Amino acid sequence: MTNQPNAEVDQFIREAARWREEIVQLRRLALDCGLEEHLKWGLPCYTYAGNNVAIIQPFKPHCALMFFKGVLLEDLEGLLTSPGKNSRTARRIEFTNPAQIAAVEGSLRRFIDEAIKVEKDGRKVPATRESQSIPGELNAMFQEVSGLKQAFEGLTPGRRRAYILHFTGAKQSATRRSRIDKCIDRILEGKGLHD
Repeated sequence: MTNQPNAEVDQFIREAARWREEIVQLRRLALDCGLEEHLKWGLPCYTYAGNNVAIIQPFKPHCALMFFKGVLLEDLEGLLTSPGKNSRTARRIEFTNPAQIAAVEGSLRRFIDEAIKVEKDGRKVPATRESQSIPGELNAMFQEVSGLKQAFEGLTPGRRRAYILHFTGAKQSATRRSRIDKCIDRILEGKGLHD
């Protein structure tokens, strides 16, 4: 069952400076497999029953198809990679030319079908037991800023994790404090680091 293309994605493709042919190929695959197409975060995003399944990511060195719950997909060929050292759930496959996409089209269709099944089955990525410690500077700010601790604890686990990684990525206490100061309003508004 092929779904209809989205007009905003049509415009995105027309304006793409790089990777146009690769984007068109990946789009066709996603739509052919029955995913719905949207433009989210400024990129072609594909959903099933309202849940994000995959997104096309054109970068300078390559174009990628990223699966939001890629860690749950069976990847016997070892095609999927983590997008970064802090990514627990997402996995992607990168391309530098259309022939690479054509060569793994069967695997891509299988990944998409499996990702749809993950959503149909309501599967979730298990929460990790790793505890992320709150940096001392943030604990101090909880005491100084009314409502900050409650607002932080009210964020989704992913948003809390992103903030902690951002804050603890700084080596010096003064830098951690500065990063926290810049994020206080966002936290109090219930927004994530990248919202």
